[in-house]
Amino acid sequence: MSLDRDIAILARVPLFEGMAADHLRLLAFSAVRLEVPAGSVLFEKGASAKSGYVVARGLIQLVDGSGADRQVLADCVEGTLIGEIALFVETVRPATAIAATDAQVIDLGRAGVTRMVREYPEVAVQLHARLSRRLSGTMKDLVAIGSTLTPVALPPLNLPDAG
Repeated sequence: MSLDRDIAILARVPLFEGMAADHLRLLAFSAVRLEVPAGSVLFEKGASAKSGYVVARGLIQLVDGSGADRQVLADCVEGTLIGEIALFVETVRPATAIAATDAQVIDLGRAGVTRMVREYPEVAVQLHARLSRRLSGTMKDLVAIGSTLTPVALPPLNLPDAG
């Protein structure tokens, strides 16, 4: 995969849309390209997350459970960023990622994103604004969902005396 192709793929990722080519070039240059054969696990649920992955080719599925209890949570196609939060903070993987087809991913390490934000403060401002808008939208969605839920009365807790 060429650097120019990586830059073109990164430019289509919603988090990076509208970024200057120099910024994307820095990201792409610091990234690692990985081949993920069909059926291979990219990462396991609960694993420490130090990077995000952009699907460059193929299909990666995020799954929970195994065997008959396995549930596909998301299909990630070309241009999908998996593990966005890991680009900014330490976290763990909430699901397992498995290649449903032969796939290629761009592994974006947190260090590369941190470097880009330090070298280009305007990128930090862009990312902050973009993430803030998305968080605000998520909060509105949660409020809307919450208003449709019926409150549940919980029984009182019977705790032993501390005395």
